[in-house]
Amino acid sequence: MQGTGAYSNSSDNLLFNFSKPLDEKVLLLQVLVGIFLCINCLMIFTFLKKDVFREETRYVLFAQTLFVDSALMLFTDLLVVGHYYQYAMHIIPCSIVCTFLTFLSSCTPFTLAAMCLERYVAICMPLRHADISTGRTRLYGLLIIWGISSIIPLFTLIGYWAFVPSAAQYSYAVCVVELMLGDAWQAHGRSVLFAILFLFLIIIIVFTYIKIMIAARAASSEKRKSTNKSLKTVLLHAFQLFLCIMQFLNPYIEMAYWKVENQILRNIKYSVFIVFMIAPRCLSPLIYGLRDEKFFNVLKHYAMCGTDGLFSRLLEIKQKKIRSI
Repeated sequence: MQGTGAYSNSSDNLLFNFSKPLDEKVLLLQVLVGIFLCINCLMIFTFLKKDVFREETRYVLFAQTLFVDSALMLFTDLLVVGHYYQYAMHIIPCSIVCTFLTFLSSCTPFTLAAMCLERYVAICMPLRHADISTGRTRLYGLLIIWGISSIIPLFTLIGYWAFVPSAAQYSYAVCVVELMLGDAWQAHGRSVLFAILFLFLIIIIVFTYIKIMIAARAASSEKRKSTNKSLKTVLLHAFQLFLCIMQFLNPYIEMAYWKVENQILRNIKYSVFIVFMIAPRCLSPLIYGLRDEKFFNVLKHYAMCGTDGLFSRLLEIKQKKIRSI
């Protein structure tokens, strides 16, 4: 590996290369990540402040995506900055961080699939929705999501430490996820697992969409609006899932350019991070934060520091004055 994956025992690698000027792309990246984290933190605060959100499955799953995506964005951004300044980290904490990032990356697609299943139960089995969507069911669902999401990270971690040279176990390197895909069989095994899980998720998305579409056609005019909204939600989740799955291909895209010059590799990393990391995670706030009327009203209340009611009353007074003229 050139630059990104070379092991080193030099103590000089423990220091940032702050002599390098701050690139405009890196600065823009920090602005985008900062905006994303601020919006997510506001939504997490909104979720925690209202008991009604913590008692509905779809909001609990939405909150998990907010927590997971915020942590993933923060740690990945730190690795991007570390790679830009060529900061070398000890292999042991680096492998732990990379494993944790892979776990977070896997959590979001499975949570999206669970959100689609929740919409399927709510639309196609409304009478059983209250019995199925209980606190115990939500806990079991989260445990299943976390368990399945741990398969690929554990495979990568065990495969790496089982075959890593003993000399490299106490060395330092610029920390990137590709560092743990040193042998071809590790990359191939990881890609096979991703392919199997991707197929599983696609089946869930297609199944829920077809079932909700059938229910929408059979629904009365009063319920058709709700079912059509659920159809659009599933489609948005499918697009979001596609972008998240494409993110899993990032290490393989970047591996093909390991031997090119560092500037080209940095540009590739930057583009991949924007398209496949930031973009799909901006859709979750859009889907539930803006499209969901109940959540949006509470979010607006806290975003405006509780002054939204005052503005509403002032607007009503103004309208009454206009009507009286």
